Amino acid sequence: MLAGRYLRAKRSQGGVALISIISFAAIMVAVAVLIIVMSVMNGFRAELLGKILGFNGHIFVTGAVLDGPQRDLAVARILKVPGVVQAAPVIEAQAIAMGPNQVTGAIVRGLSPRDLAATRVVAGNITRGSTKGFGEGDYGGDLVILGDRLAEQVGVKPGDTVTLISPSGGATAFGGTPLQKPYTVGGTFTAGMSQYDQAYIFMPLAQAQLFFGREGTADAIEVRVGDPDQALKLKAAVARAAGPTALVTDWTQRDASYWGALKVERDVMRLILMLIVAIAALNIISSLTMLVKNKGRDIAILRTIGAGQGAILRIFFMAGAAIGGLGTLAGLALGALVSVYIGPIQSLVEWATGQAVFSSDVYFLSRLPAKVDWLEVAVIVGFSLAVSMVCTLPPAWRASRLDPVEALRYE
Repeated sequence: MLAGRYLRAKRSQGGVALISIISFAAIMVAVAVLIIVMSVMNGFRAELLGKILGFNGHIFVTGAVLDGPQRDLAVARILKVPGVVQAAPVIEAQAIAMGPNQVTGAIVRGLSPRDLAATRVVAGNITRGSTKGFGEGDYGGDLVILGDRLAEQVGVKPGDTVTLISPSGGATAFGGTPLQKPYTVGGTFTAGMSQYDQAYIFMPLAQAQLFFGREGTADAIEVRVGDPDQALKLKAAVARAAGPTALVTDWTQRDASYWGALKVERDVMRLILMLIVAIAALNIISSLTMLVKNKGRDIAILRTIGAGQGAILRIFFMAGAAIGGLGTLAGLALGALVSVYIGPIQSLVEWATGQAVFSSDVYFLSRLPAKVDWLEVAVIVGFSLAVSMVCTLPPAWRASRLDPVEALRYE
Protein backbone atom coordinates (compact mmCIF):
# COMPACT_ATOMS: atom_id res chain seq x y z
CA MET A 1 0.00 0.00 0.00
CA LEU A 2 2.71 2.46 0.99
CA ALA A 3 4.81 1.63 -2.09
CA GLY A 4 1.82 2.32 -4.34
CA ARG A 5 0.99 5.58 -2.56
CA TYR A 6 4.56 6.80 -2.86
CA LEU A 7 4.64 6.09 -6.59
CA ARG A 8 1.30 7.85 -7.18
CA ALA A 9 2.10 10.85 -4.97
CA LYS A 10 2.18 14.27 -6.62
CA ARG A 11 5.29 16.39 -6.70
CA SER A 12 3.83 18.75 -4.10
CA GLN A 13 3.48 15.74 -1.77
CA GLY A 14 7.09 14.70 -2.25
CA GLY A 15 6.34 12.24 -5.06
CA VAL A 16 8.41 11.54 -8.18
CA ALA A 17 5.68 10.49 -10.57
CA LEU A 18 7.27 12.09 -13.64
CA ILE A 19 10.64 10.42 -13.10
CA SER A 20 8.87 7.12 -12.44
CA ILE A 21 6.96 7.45 -15.73
CA ILE A 22 10.22 8.16 -17.57
CA SER A 23 11.85 5.09 -15.98
CA PHE A 24 8.81 2.98 -16.89
CA ALA A 25 8.85 4.22 -20.52
CA ALA A 26 12.60 3.67 -20.87
CA ILE A 27 12.37 0.05 -19.71
CA MET A 28 9.30 -0.60 -21.86
CA VAL A 29 10.96 0.73 -25.02
CA ALA A 30 14.26 -1.07 -24.33
CA VAL A 31 12.58 -4.45 -23.74
CA ALA A 32 10.30 -4.00 -26.77
CA VAL A 33 13.22 -3.09 -29.05
CA LEU A 34 15.22 -6.08 -27.81
CA ILE A 35 12.33 -8.48 -28.47
CA ILE A 36 11.60 -6.99 -31.91
CA VAL A 37 15.22 -6.97 -33.08
CA MET A 38 15.91 -10.51 -31.89
CA SER A 39 12.65 -11.74 -33.45
CA VAL A 40 13.57 -10.13 -36.78
CA MET A 41 17.07 -11.65 -36.65
CA ASN A 42 15.61 -15.07 -35.79
CA GLY A 43 13.11 -14.73 -38.62
CA PHE A 44 15.81 -13.58 -41.04
CA ARG A 45 18.00 -16.57 -40.19
CA ALA A 46 15.10 -19.05 -40.34
CA GLU A 47 13.84 -17.65 -43.64
CA LEU A 48 17.30 -17.54 -45.15
CA LEU A 49 18.06 -21.05 -43.92
CA GLY A 50 14.78 -22.36 -45.30
CA LYS A 51 15.34 -20.77 -48.71
CA ILE A 52 18.97 -21.85 -49.03
CA LEU A 53 18.37 -25.41 -47.82
CA GLY A 54 15.23 -25.65 -49.93
CA PHE A 55 17.15 -24.58 -53.03
CA ASN A 56 20.38 -26.48 -52.37
CA GLY A 57 21.07 -29.88 -50.90
CA HIS A 58 21.94 -30.69 -47.29
CA ILE A 59 24.77 -33.16 -47.99
CA PHE A 60 27.05 -33.07 -51.03
CA VAL A 61 28.83 -36.09 -52.54
CA THR A 62 31.73 -35.50 -54.94
CA GLY A 63 34.67 -37.52 -56.18
CA ALA A 64 35.27 -40.39 -58.61
CA VAL A 65 31.90 -41.93 -57.69
CA LEU A 66 30.21 -39.45 -60.06
CA ASP A 67 31.46 -41.16 -63.20
CA GLY A 68 29.19 -43.43 -65.24
CA PRO A 69 27.29 -46.36 -63.70
CA GLN A 70 28.94 -45.81 -60.30
CA ARG A 71 26.84 -42.69 -59.88
CA ASP A 72 23.53 -44.50 -60.35
CA LEU A 73 24.56 -47.21 -57.89
CA ALA A 74 25.68 -44.61 -55.36
CA VAL A 75 22.39 -42.74 -55.69
CA ALA A 76 20.43 -45.97 -55.15
CA ARG A 77 22.45 -46.81 -52.02
CA ILE A 78 22.20 -43.27 -50.62
CA LEU A 79 18.41 -43.29 -51.00
CA LYS A 80 18.27 -46.36 -48.73
CA VAL A 81 19.93 -44.47 -45.84
CA PRO A 82 17.28 -43.75 -43.15
CA GLY A 83 16.45 -40.04 -43.08
CA VAL A 84 17.43 -39.36 -46.71
CA VAL A 85 14.52 -38.12 -48.83
CA GLN A 86 16.27 -37.22 -52.10
CA ALA A 87 19.57 -37.83 -53.88
CA ALA A 88 19.99 -35.94 -57.14
CA PRO A 89 22.95 -35.86 -59.56
CA VAL A 90 23.57 -32.21 -60.38
CA ILE A 91 25.60 -30.22 -62.89
CA GLU A 92 26.18 -26.60 -62.01
CA ALA A 93 28.22 -24.26 -64.22
CA GLN A 94 28.39 -20.65 -65.28
CA ALA A 95 27.14 -19.45 -68.63
CA ILE A 96 26.23 -16.25 -70.45
CA ALA A 97 22.54 -15.59 -71.12
CA MET A 98 21.55 -13.41 -74.09
CA GLY A 99 18.12 -11.96 -74.65
CA PRO A 100 16.56 -9.02 -76.51
CA ASN A 101 17.33 -6.59 -73.68
CA GLN A 102 20.65 -7.59 -72.20
CA VAL A 103 23.55 -10.00 -71.95
CA THR A 104 24.32 -11.19 -68.44
CA GLY A 105 26.02 -13.95 -66.52
CA ALA A 106 23.97 -16.84 -65.14
CA ILE A 107 24.37 -20.09 -63.25
CA VAL A 108 22.98 -23.12 -65.09
CA ARG A 109 21.92 -26.06 -62.95
CA GLY A 110 21.24 -29.40 -64.62
CA LEU A 111 18.62 -31.61 -62.93
CA SER A 112 16.44 -34.50 -63.98
CA PRO A 113 12.70 -33.69 -64.33
CA ARG A 114 11.90 -35.79 -61.24
CA ASP A 115 14.48 -33.98 -59.13
CA LEU A 116 13.28 -30.58 -60.34
CA ALA A 117 9.73 -31.49 -59.33
CA ALA A 118 11.03 -32.49 -55.87
CA THR A 119 12.71 -29.08 -55.45
CA ARG A 120 9.60 -27.37 -54.16
CA VAL A 121 11.24 -23.96 -53.79
CA VAL A 122 11.40 -23.89 -57.60
CA ALA A 123 8.65 -26.21 -58.86
CA GLY A 124 6.18 -24.89 -56.29
CA ASN A 125 6.85 -21.22 -57.12
CA ILE A 126 6.43 -21.07 -60.90
CA THR A 127 5.16 -17.55 -61.64
CA ARG A 128 4.74 -17.77 -65.41
CA GLY A 129 4.58 -20.76 -67.74
CA SER A 130 5.12 -24.25 -66.31
CA THR A 131 7.58 -27.12 -66.08
CA LYS A 132 5.53 -29.19 -68.54
CA GLY A 133 7.80 -30.64 -71.21
CA PHE A 134 10.95 -30.15 -69.13
CA GLY A 135 13.36 -33.01 -69.86
CA GLU A 136 11.37 -34.44 -72.77
CA GLY A 137 12.88 -35.22 -76.16
CA ASP A 138 16.43 -36.00 -77.27
CA TYR A 139 18.98 -35.15 -74.57
CA GLY A 140 16.18 -33.77 -72.43
CA GLY A 141 14.95 -31.27 -75.01
CA ASP A 142 15.73 -27.57 -75.13
CA LEU A 143 13.29 -26.31 -72.49
CA VAL A 144 14.76 -24.30 -69.59
CA ILE A 145 13.33 -22.65 -66.45
CA LEU A 146 14.62 -19.17 -65.56
CA GLY A 147 14.53 -17.11 -62.39
CA ASP A 148 11.88 -14.42 -62.70
CA ARG A 149 14.31 -11.52 -62.22
CA LEU A 150 16.77 -13.01 -64.70
CA ALA A 151 14.04 -13.41 -67.33
CA GLU A 152 12.97 -9.82 -66.74
CA GLN A 153 16.56 -8.63 -67.00
CA VAL A 154 17.30 -10.25 -70.34
CA GLY A 155 13.79 -9.53 -71.63
CA VAL A 156 12.25 -12.96 -72.18
CA LYS A 157 9.03 -14.70 -71.16
CA PRO A 158 7.68 -18.25 -71.48
CA GLY A 159 7.74 -19.28 -75.14
CA ASP A 160 10.60 -16.92 -76.03
CA THR A 161 14.13 -17.97 -76.89
CA VAL A 162 17.15 -17.29 -74.69
CA THR A 163 20.64 -17.96 -76.04
CA LEU A 164 23.19 -19.50 -73.69
CA ILE A 165 26.94 -19.45 -74.19
CA SER A 166 29.10 -22.00 -72.41
CA PRO A 167 32.78 -21.05 -72.04
CA SER A 168 33.77 -24.74 -72.03
CA GLY A 169 31.23 -26.33 -74.29
CA GLY A 170 33.19 -27.91 -77.09
CA ALA A 171 36.63 -29.45 -77.47
CA THR A 172 38.64 -29.20 -80.69
CA ALA A 173 42.19 -29.89 -81.82
CA PHE A 174 43.00 -26.30 -80.87
CA GLY A 175 41.49 -26.53 -77.39
CA GLY A 176 38.15 -25.68 -75.86
CA THR A 177 35.79 -23.38 -77.75
CA PRO A 178 32.69 -21.61 -76.45
CA LEU A 179 29.40 -23.26 -77.34
CA GLN A 180 26.38 -21.12 -78.18
CA LYS A 181 22.88 -22.57 -78.31
CA PRO A 182 19.31 -21.19 -78.20
CA TYR A 183 16.84 -22.58 -75.64
CA THR A 184 13.11 -22.16 -75.18
CA VAL A 185 11.92 -20.59 -71.94
CA GLY A 186 9.37 -22.96 -70.44
CA GLY A 187 8.62 -20.96 -67.29
CA THR A 188 9.95 -18.62 -64.64
CA PHE A 189 10.17 -19.10 -60.88
CA THR A 190 10.44 -16.90 -57.81
CA ALA A 191 12.30 -18.53 -54.93
CA GLY A 192 11.96 -15.41 -52.74
CA MET A 193 15.70 -14.68 -52.68
CA SER A 194 17.13 -12.22 -55.17
CA GLN A 195 20.44 -14.11 -55.51
CA TYR A 196 18.51 -17.11 -56.91
CA ASP A 197 15.80 -15.29 -58.84
CA GLN A 198 18.25 -13.17 -60.82
CA ALA A 199 20.98 -15.74 -61.46
CA TYR A 200 19.73 -19.32 -61.91
CA ILE A 201 18.61 -21.28 -64.98
CA PHE A 202 17.40 -24.88 -64.68
CA MET A 203 18.19 -27.23 -67.56
CA PRO A 204 17.58 -30.99 -68.01
CA LEU A 205 20.55 -32.99 -66.72
CA ALA A 206 21.21 -34.76 -70.03
CA GLN A 207 21.14 -31.46 -71.91
CA ALA A 208 23.49 -29.85 -69.36
CA GLN A 209 25.94 -32.74 -69.77
CA LEU A 210 25.93 -32.18 -73.52
CA PHE A 211 26.07 -28.37 -73.31
CA PHE A 212 29.00 -28.26 -70.88
CA GLY A 213 30.86 -31.22 -72.36
CA ARG A 214 30.40 -33.51 -69.37
CA GLU A 215 28.76 -36.56 -70.92
CA GLY A 216 28.21 -39.38 -68.48
CA THR A 217 29.24 -37.49 -65.37
CA ALA A 218 27.94 -34.95 -62.85
CA ASP A 219 29.42 -32.28 -60.59
CA ALA A 220 27.88 -33.61 -57.39
CA ILE A 221 25.12 -35.67 -55.85
CA GLU A 222 22.95 -33.37 -53.76
CA VAL A 223 21.34 -35.22 -50.87
CA ARG A 224 18.34 -33.86 -48.98
CA VAL A 225 17.38 -35.21 -45.56
CA GLY A 226 14.16 -34.92 -43.60
CA ASP A 227 15.69 -32.67 -40.93
CA PRO A 228 18.57 -30.43 -42.10
CA ASP A 229 19.85 -30.20 -38.51
CA GLN A 230 20.54 -33.96 -38.66
CA ALA A 231 22.76 -33.65 -41.74
CA LEU A 232 25.94 -33.84 -39.68
CA LYS A 233 24.82 -37.10 -38.03
CA LEU A 234 23.78 -38.65 -41.35
CA LYS A 235 26.96 -37.65 -43.18
CA ALA A 236 28.89 -40.76 -42.09
CA ALA A 237 26.10 -43.10 -43.24
CA VAL A 238 25.87 -41.29 -46.60
CA ALA A 239 29.66 -41.56 -47.00
CA ARG A 240 29.52 -45.33 -46.43
CA ALA A 241 26.70 -45.68 -48.92
CA ALA A 242 28.47 -43.54 -51.54
CA GLY A 243 31.64 -45.63 -51.43
CA PRO A 244 35.31 -45.18 -50.50
CA THR A 245 36.08 -42.86 -53.43
CA ALA A 246 33.43 -40.31 -52.44
CA LEU A 247 34.08 -36.98 -50.73
CA VAL A 248 31.15 -35.97 -48.50
CA THR A 249 30.44 -32.53 -47.04
CA ASP A 250 27.34 -31.00 -45.44
CA TRP A 251 25.69 -27.59 -45.65
CA THR A 252 27.32 -26.33 -42.44
CA GLN A 253 30.76 -26.86 -44.00
CA ARG A 254 29.93 -25.38 -47.38
CA ASP A 255 28.78 -22.02 -45.93
CA ALA A 256 30.54 -22.18 -42.56
CA SER A 257 31.83 -18.60 -42.66
CA TYR A 258 28.42 -17.25 -43.68
CA TRP A 259 26.47 -18.98 -40.91
CA GLY A 260 29.24 -18.18 -38.42
CA ALA A 261 29.00 -14.48 -39.29
CA LEU A 262 25.22 -14.55 -38.80
CA LYS A 263 25.63 -16.19 -35.38
CA VAL A 264 28.27 -13.69 -34.23
CA GLU A 265 26.13 -10.78 -35.42
CA ARG A 266 23.12 -12.15 -33.56
CA ASP A 267 25.07 -12.68 -30.31
CA VAL A 268 26.67 -9.22 -30.43
CA MET A 269 23.33 -7.55 -31.16
CA ARG A 270 21.75 -9.36 -28.20
CA LEU A 271 24.57 -8.21 -25.91
CA ILE A 272 24.33 -4.57 -27.04
CA LEU A 273 20.56 -4.44 -26.62
CA MET A 274 20.73 -6.08 -23.20
CA LEU A 275 23.14 -3.34 -22.14
CA ILE A 276 20.56 -0.82 -23.32
CA VAL A 277 17.97 -2.55 -21.11
CA ALA A 278 20.40 -2.32 -18.19
CA ILE A 279 20.99 1.39 -18.84
CA ALA A 280 17.23 1.99 -18.96
CA ALA A 281 16.83 0.15 -15.65
CA LEU A 282 19.42 2.46 -14.03
CA ASN A 283 16.81 5.23 -14.18
CA ILE A 284 15.10 3.42 -11.30
CA ILE A 285 18.05 4.31 -9.05
CA SER A 286 17.65 8.05 -9.66
CA SER A 287 13.87 8.00 -9.18
CA LEU A 288 14.08 5.93 -5.98
CA THR A 289 16.94 8.03 -4.60
CA MET A 290 14.84 11.18 -5.01
CA LEU A 291 11.84 9.40 -3.51
CA VAL A 292 13.87 8.37 -0.45
CA LYS A 293 15.15 11.92 -0.05
CA ASN A 294 11.64 13.41 -0.28
CA LYS A 295 10.16 10.83 2.09
CA GLY A 296 12.88 11.08 4.77
CA ARG A 297 10.43 12.42 7.36
CA ASP A 298 7.90 9.69 6.60
CA ILE A 299 10.60 7.04 6.98
CA ALA A 300 11.66 8.47 10.33
CA ILE A 301 8.07 8.49 11.61
CA LEU A 302 7.54 4.90 10.46
CA ARG A 303 10.71 3.87 12.26
CA THR A 304 9.66 5.60 15.50
CA ILE A 305 6.27 3.87 15.54
CA GLY A 306 7.85 0.43 15.21
CA ALA A 307 8.63 -0.24 11.55
CA GLY A 308 11.87 -2.22 11.23
CA GLN A 309 14.64 -1.78 8.70
CA GLY A 310 13.34 -4.78 6.75
CA ALA A 311 9.89 -3.21 6.40
CA ILE A 312 11.34 0.06 5.07
CA LEU A 313 13.57 -1.84 2.65
CA ARG A 314 10.58 -3.83 1.38
CA ILE A 315 8.50 -0.67 0.84
CA PHE A 316 11.05 0.96 -1.46
CA PHE A 317 12.11 -2.31 -3.04
CA MET A 318 8.49 -2.94 -4.03
CA ALA A 319 8.19 0.60 -5.40
CA GLY A 320 11.25 0.17 -7.64
CA ALA A 321 10.36 -3.40 -8.61
CA ALA A 322 6.87 -2.22 -9.62
CA ILE A 323 8.37 0.29 -12.06
CA GLY A 324 10.68 -2.35 -13.54
CA GLY A 325 8.05 -5.07 -13.60
CA LEU A 326 5.31 -2.97 -15.22
CA GLY A 327 7.78 -1.55 -17.75
CA THR A 328 8.98 -5.05 -18.62
CA LEU A 329 5.44 -6.39 -19.06
CA ALA A 330 4.46 -3.40 -21.22
CA GLY A 331 7.62 -3.90 -23.30
CA LEU A 332 6.80 -7.61 -23.65
CA ALA A 333 3.31 -6.83 -24.94
CA LEU A 334 4.53 -4.12 -27.32
CA GLY A 335 7.46 -6.17 -28.64
CA ALA A 336 5.39 -9.32 -29.18
CA LEU A 337 2.62 -7.34 -30.89
CA VAL A 338 4.99 -5.62 -33.31
CA SER A 339 6.85 -8.89 -34.03
CA VAL A 340 3.66 -10.80 -34.81
CA TYR A 341 2.28 -8.04 -37.08
CA ILE A 342 5.62 -7.00 -38.62
CA GLY A 343 4.31 -7.63 -42.16
CA PRO A 344 1.32 -5.26 -42.03
CA ILE A 345 3.46 -2.68 -40.20
CA GLN A 346 6.07 -2.87 -42.98
CA SER A 347 3.36 -2.40 -45.62
CA LEU A 348 1.92 0.57 -43.73
CA VAL A 349 5.32 2.28 -43.39
CA GLU A 350 6.12 1.71 -47.07
CA TRP A 351 2.72 3.08 -48.07
CA ALA A 352 3.15 6.16 -45.85
CA THR A 353 6.74 6.92 -46.89
CA GLY A 354 6.68 5.64 -50.46
CA GLN A 355 10.03 3.94 -49.85
CA ALA A 356 10.99 0.26 -49.54
CA VAL A 357 12.20 -0.33 -45.96
CA PHE A 358 13.51 -3.82 -46.72
CA SER A 359 15.07 -4.00 -50.18
CA SER A 360 15.41 -7.54 -51.49
CA ASP A 361 18.47 -6.49 -53.50
CA VAL A 362 20.31 -5.78 -50.24
CA TYR A 363 18.87 -8.36 -47.84
CA PHE A 364 18.16 -11.20 -50.34
CA LEU A 365 14.61 -11.66 -49.00
CA SER A 366 11.56 -9.89 -50.41
CA ARG A 367 9.88 -9.20 -47.05
CA LEU A 368 10.83 -8.44 -43.47
CA PRO A 369 10.61 -11.73 -41.53
CA ALA A 370 10.06 -12.13 -37.79
CA LYS A 371 10.02 -15.27 -35.67
CA VAL A 372 9.23 -14.95 -31.98
CA ASP A 373 11.33 -17.37 -29.94
CA TRP A 374 9.37 -17.51 -26.67
CA LEU A 375 12.27 -19.09 -24.81
CA GLU A 376 14.46 -16.15 -25.78
CA VAL A 377 11.64 -13.76 -24.84
CA ALA A 378 11.50 -15.40 -21.41
CA VAL A 379 15.25 -14.85 -21.01
CA ILE A 380 14.84 -11.17 -21.99
CA VAL A 381 11.97 -10.68 -19.54
CA GLY A 382 13.90 -12.44 -16.78
CA PHE A 383 17.00 -10.33 -17.44
CA SER A 384 15.00 -7.09 -17.36
CA LEU A 385 13.26 -8.04 -14.10
CA ALA A 386 16.55 -9.09 -12.50
CA VAL A 387 18.33 -5.86 -13.50
CA SER A 388 15.36 -3.79 -12.29
CA MET A 389 15.39 -5.50 -8.91
CA VAL A 390 19.15 -5.11 -8.55
CA CYS A 391 18.83 -1.40 -9.32
CA THR A 392 16.23 -0.96 -6.55
CA LEU A 393 18.47 -2.39 -3.83
CA PRO A 394 20.94 0.53 -3.27
CA PRO A 395 18.30 3.26 -2.66
CA ALA A 396 16.05 0.84 -0.73
CA TRP A 397 19.00 -0.17 1.46
CA ARG A 398 19.83 3.49 2.04
CA ALA A 399 16.22 4.16 3.10
CA SER A 400 16.29 1.26 5.58
CA ARG A 401 19.51 2.59 7.15
CA LEU A 402 18.15 6.12 7.63
CA ASP A 403 18.57 7.37 11.23
CA PRO A 404 15.19 8.69 12.54
CA VAL A 405 16.91 11.17 14.86
CA GLU A 406 18.89 12.75 12.03
CA ALA A 407 15.81 12.85 9.77
CA LEU A 408 13.64 14.61 12.40
CA ARG A 409 16.32 16.89 13.92
CA TYR A 410 15.17 20.02 12.05
CA GLU A 411 11.44 19.22 11.93
